[in-house]
Amino acid sequence: MSDQEQQQPVPVFNIEKIYIKDLSVEVPNAPAIFLEREAPQIDLQIHTSSEQVQDGIYQTVIALTINAKIQDKTAFLVEMQQAGIFRIENIPAEAMGPAIGVGCPNVLFPYAREAVSDAVMKAGFPPLMMQPVNFEMLYLQQQAQAQKPN
Repeated sequence: MSDQEQQQPVPVFNIEKIYIKDLSVEVPNAPAIFLEREAPQIDLQIHTSSEQVQDGIYQTVIALTINAKIQDKTAFLVEMQQAGIFRIENIPAEAMGPAIGVGCPNVLFPYAREAVSDAVMKAGFPPLMMQPVNFEMLYLQQQAQAQKPN
């Protein structure tokens, strides 16, 4: 091994902690809503954000808002923030954005999906199986939005 290979810092991408930062479930039209026979229409809003907490330590948050309606009545409303703390070091500058904007949300989403499904079941509804999210596409859209002049 050459001296240059030995001195090359090793890239680090570690999960330090995964946690629910906020979780709210509302069933405003209970008990009447449970007598409805129609399947609710689901509206899912998703947003990701990241911030540097310390040198090499980042927090990423996936914020989800799920509004389920039957006709004009809310069946349930779930608001959730699934968060994670990640140690990211020795990654080239051009790779940091995708690591934080795509890699971290990809790690967190399965936890968010499970927590939302459990919360919806405990609220008295069938489990909600959210489809996978293309965080790379969301990241690229956010980057394009940031590039637009106001």
